[in-house]
Amino acid sequence: MKVSDILRVKGHVLFTVPPQASLLQAVQTMAQHDIGSLVVMEQGKLVGLLTFSEVMAAVAEGQGMLGEHIVAERMDTHYEVCGPDTTLDTLRRTMLEAGVRYIPVMQDSALLGVISFHDVAQAVVREQDFENQMLKAYIRDWPEDEGLPDATAAPAPASAPARN
Repeated sequence: MKVSDILRVKGHVLFTVPPQASLLQAVQTMAQHDIGSLVVMEQGKLVGLLTFSEVMAAVAEGQGMLGEHIVAERMDTHYEVCGPDTTLDTLRRTMLEAGVRYIPVMQDSALLGVISFHDVAQAVVREQDFENQMLKAYIRDWPEDEGLPDATAAPAPASAPARN
């Protein structure tokens, strides 16, 4: 399975925010759409990611208040990216090694979407469910007389040597 397969199932809805937006506006957008990250775009280009982690760090530093911070002050500008042809195994490994929950999907300079760890988990479950269904169908359709001897049958008598 590839990243493009995950995007096809997930869809191409992408929530963005400009770097000049207030952190409060970004948090309200995240809450309204029940999402854990926003793509920060400026002049049509990806310039950062704002995730739940950056928001929580700001809340902790502000002792429970977001204050007058803007997205640009809190966004992550050092993020991993992947392409549509990246395999699911490579994506999982990248996310685990980098300790990230969200990865933008880029093709050349175009942003195609963002893959979350949740999206990856759903894809793995779907893939395993499909494989299980295929294995069960294969086992159900296994020919009875092919490949395995019948354990209840008496052994075949040994043939006598030919006499000349």
